[in-house]
Amino acid sequence: MAGRAPTRTIEKELWARGHEVVVGIDEVGRGAWAGPLMVGAAVLPRDRRVNGVRDSKVLTEANREFLFDRIAAWCDTWAVGAASQEECDELGMAAAQRLAAKRAIEGLSVPVDVAVVDGRWNFVAPHVPHVEMRVKADLHCLSVAAASILAKVTRDRVMRSMADSYPHWSFDTNKGYPCPVHKTALQGYGPSAIHRRSWVFMDHYVPWTGCPRLVRHEQGTLF
Repeated sequence: MAGRAPTRTIEKELWARGHEVVVGIDEVGRGAWAGPLMVGAAVLPRDRRVNGVRDSKVLTEANREFLFDRIAAWCDTWAVGAASQEECDELGMAAAQRLAAKRAIEGLSVPVDVAVVDGRWNFVAPHVPHVEMRVKADLHCLSVAAASILAKVTRDRVMRSMADSYPHWSFDTNKGYPCPVHKTALQGYGPSAIHRRSWVFMDHYVPWTGCPRLVRHEQGTLF
């Protein structure tokens, strides 16, 4: 499997500081044009690991599916929180990501006192008392890499399950992300019921005047 293996170095630092329960957090679906946004949360045991865990983006779909059940059984607790395409439209991406993170944290079976989050934007507070922001945590931190696989596989399965209901847009292969086939389908058929209609792609790839782009007021309402 591709990529250097992530480690528990960050988790060990946090345990040494007195944090008992460390959760890795990662999101998936932010750049998609259709379907939900999802946030994965994974709390790992201190003394066991699963071989092959990497950031979900460097693994093939087959590798991720192979690892999913192993990671789910390995975690002390895990959860995936979602924000639907309607919520992404109504709330905006930042608020939708916070909502999905809140739902993921609430889905864990134990209270956590520190979260490790990839990047520089804290979308987890105030739902965890302390948040560690680490650039490229999905590549280097084992719990974040595990969370990324749990979230990615969960979302991919949801999008594949929707493909039969919306066959023109090939969600089974593109998972709602932009690609030539997806763009062509939008030009020919317009948006499906699970497209994020406030996204800018509506201005460029949907020629149907009866399906305008949704515009969000400052208060968050749509018109």
